[in-house]
Amino acid sequence: MPLSPGKIKSKQGLRSTINMTRASATPKRGFTDLEFSQRTARAQALMAQAGLAGLLLMSEHEVRYFTGFHTLFWQSPTRPWFVFVPATGKPIAVIPEIGAELMRRCWLEDIRTWSAPTPDDDGISLLTDLLAPFAKAGDKIGVMKGHETLLRMPLGDWERLMAALPGLEVTDATGLVQGLRMVKSEAEIEKLSYICSVGSAAFGKVPELIQEGLPLEEVFRKFRLAAIGLGADDAPYVVGAADQGGYADVISPPSRRPLQSGDILMLDTGCTWDGYFCDFDRNWAVGHTDDGAKRAYDVLWRATQAGIEAAKPGNTCRDLFAAMSAVIAELDDSRGDIGRLGHGLGMQLTEQPSHAAFDETALVENMVLTIEPSLSYGKGHMMVHEENIVVGAQGSTLLTERAARELPVIR
Repeated sequence: MPLSPGKIKSKQGLRSTINMTRASATPKRGFTDLEFSQRTARAQALMAQAGLAGLLLMSEHEVRYFTGFHTLFWQSPTRPWFVFVPATGKPIAVIPEIGAELMRRCWLEDIRTWSAPTPDDDGISLLTDLLAPFAKAGDKIGVMKGHETLLRMPLGDWERLMAALPGLEVTDATGLVQGLRMVKSEAEIEKLSYICSVGSAAFGKVPELIQEGLPLEEVFRKFRLAAIGLGADDAPYVVGAADQGGYADVISPPSRRPLQSGDILMLDTGCTWDGYFCDFDRNWAVGHTDDGAKRAYDVLWRATQAGIEAAKPGNTCRDLFAAMSAVIAELDDSRGDIGRLGHGLGMQLTEQPSHAAFDETALVENMVLTIEPSLSYGKGHMMVHEENIVVGAQGSTLLTERAARELPVIR
């Protein structure tokens, strides 16, 4: 269950924010210091309930969530980065010196650095000094240990750190942190709405950009260029497929195979702006299509609509999964069960929760979600459809421009 920090904006106000974002200029980058202080205060309130003296965070998105530290340098695996959120006061950064200047532009005041990389002591002494008083007092701190988390430091360094702090109790804070991140602020939703509008505009240009005979590799490239030209910072996630009558795989790299009449083409994108993702796809027929693909598209469109309509406070992710599966079953006996039929969305392409039979997370206002049903049909074909929404007080609002009601044909 997500640990909700409470309602942030009414549905009427939320729709106004979304509509203004779509109609106006690019939003402002970054966040105010108030945004980060409120995130920290909500975390500290939950920490008090859990008896935690602090949170030790190591992964990019958790560090950025509490500090605003946003850099592509995370792509280098060489250096570890640490942020400690105490029970009171501002977070404390323990980071390589190369990041000190950028971190000073954030709202933090206590920034402790070392010259990295230093394999013999990559920040471990600094962390030990920071945490030693908590270990001496026998305090409990939280670390993210659960699903969709990772320990972004060498295991050997972690073992050394724990050996140096024998009195420290380390517990799992995954639910606390993920619960906070599941519920977006008004400022986050503004950024997500903007990048979804950019992605929608890029998909709208696809029929102008492609034609029969164009290699799939070039389709991907043209789409990326279009998205960036329309305002995306990047399009790091572009996947898809094209094959006769339907496709069977949506995660392989694109080939030089040219588009052919009778192909079903799918493109799925995760464009970014100011560190926030959209994540949705679109399907087209090339030249012409058949009844099998048309029916699959129709079922998926209606399954998507069922998921959108079920996305309201009080329902669970399992309810969304069941609503979509019931429609998918008209064509696919497996009910589209490839693991999940959508997920959370934000600073990461995929976030918690999951629309799956195993996930009973209750939906609350201001969650941003993907609705992503899929099905199998014909001779080994599959089809996937996806939209991005934000949950409001009474129901959900689309962030993406809804896909065409019938399978579009590119001629």
